[in-house]
Amino acid sequence: MHKSAVGYATGKLMQVLGGVLLVPLGIAFYDYRDRAAIDILSVPEVFGFVLVVVLSLLLGTAMVILFRGARELQGVKEGYAIVAIGWVWLTFWSCLPLCFYFLAQRGVGLEGFLPSFTDAFFEIMSGFTTTGATVLTDVESVPRSLLFLRALSHWLGGMGIITLAIVIFPSMGVTGYQMFRGEVPGPTTNKLRPRLAQTVSILWGVYVFFTAAEGILLMIGGMNLFDAVCHAFATMATGGFSTRNASIAAYNSDFIHWVVVLFMYLAGVNFLLHFRALRGDLQTMFRNREFVFYNGVILAAVLLVTGVLFINGPAPRGMVAEHYRPDPMTTEAFDAHYSEQAANTEGLYASFRTASFQVVSIVTTTGFTTADFDLWPDVVRFLLVFLMFFGGCAGSTGGGIKMIRIMVVFKVIWNVLRKMTQPRLVAPIKIGNQVMDDDRVLNVVAFFILFVGLFILVAFLMTLFVPDLTTAAACSIATIGNIGPGLAGVGAVENYSWLPLPAKWILVLSMLLGRLEIFTVLIVFRPSVWRK
Repeated sequence: MHKSAVGYATGKLMQVLGGVLLVPLGIAFYDYRDRAAIDILSVPEVFGFVLVVVLSLLLGTAMVILFRGARELQGVKEGYAIVAIGWVWLTFWSCLPLCFYFLAQRGVGLEGFLPSFTDAFFEIMSGFTTTGATVLTDVESVPRSLLFLRALSHWLGGMGIITLAIVIFPSMGVTGYQMFRGEVPGPTTNKLRPRLAQTVSILWGVYVFFTAAEGILLMIGGMNLFDAVCHAFATMATGGFSTRNASIAAYNSDFIHWVVVLFMYLAGVNFLLHFRALRGDLQTMFRNREFVFYNGVILAAVLLVTGVLFINGPAPRGMVAEHYRPDPMTTEAFDAHYSEQAANTEGLYASFRTASFQVVSIVTTTGFTTADFDLWPDVVRFLLVFLMFFGGCAGSTGGGIKMIRIMVVFKVIWNVLRKMTQPRLVAPIKIGNQVMDDDRVLNVVAFFILFVGLFILVAFLMTLFVPDLTTAAACSIATIGNIGPGLAGVGAVENYSWLPLPAKWILVLSMLLGRLEIFTVLIVFRPSVWRK
């Protein structure tokens, strides 16, 4: 391991961070423009932004100069180390403005600092990993600069912080392809162009195009510019942070509802397929087996959930009233909430509308909500949790296991069953017309086992801090799969603020492992990686 190469790349990443944080800093200055300059700097989050921008640019430049001799050092170890360390390091710096905001509310001192830093780090890690799990109890009271920071962290994390650095610094020099492999979700990282920087630029171009298109449509639907940008960022990153307490439901608009559904769906598709489709090559998309499987899963789930909601509506009032909530509602408040949610399933169109949004939101791991699905029948609640494991397509911004891996695992199981009755059968694993070599199949199966094992481990650890098994399990899959909302205590109308500090740090690691697909992080913990 050439540690100086890691230092050089980390310095470049800090320069990128310092540059992009100028945007929320500008929003903060604009919102407090009526104050004197010295008064603006006394605002906690403004001071935090200024501090982080200045230190990121200075420290990043110093590291680049100090380690510039290592920029051409190549190696697999350096690539994975830069990705894992870079995400944690950039989250630390990015969370400081939010930390200062929390400190101003809770008071300076050890008792105020630990919860403030933990909550800030949790929120921004949730943003960068596009999880969307929040500790904010009243989103609408938070300054716009911090709300934009959350949305921006989504957008950068969706396509990848490292990939952005590769676009800005195409001659970054340090194992670019290994960093690309370590950060881009899914088992396939095919290149569209011989030069990696060209491929990454194309992906970012498609990403920006869809983000801009959604933002324009949301403004046509009635959102103001700020809300439209934040929600477009969160949708295309499959993140789920909203500027409203009620998420997308706050807008009560069919047009906005279906626009968000469309772009959540698009964000769950491989962006390489989008690029080819935008150039007129639709055949490649519709012949792609993973894309077909992705559509089949969504269609089947939407039809099933629509049918259950149309026939049964929400679960019986007495049954759902027993679901765990960290802050139980009064009887009157719960009755009003139940009646309001029941209206979402009155009639076939209402059931289809609600089911479509929540299924696409869960499958793509976006996490936006328009309904409290914790009130739905248990068969639907179970199905939604099951879909949390699937995730989007490889090469999308979605989390989860990924559709291609689910397909491979199903084919491996089917081949094993066939060989039990036909011992001499030679049946390689094929996706479409492409034969997968044994190493790739082994990688997929190992990832699947690790993902399920991590889910079990995190759920077990959460039972030490959460007095409800459903909540503990939901916390686990909602963070590993980078979804955000789960069931019961972390359901669609709840948040993660009530969890004790150790539980939040466990979930922070869970989010990071899920976004960087486990292997990238685990590699860094191997002692042999750090030896020269």
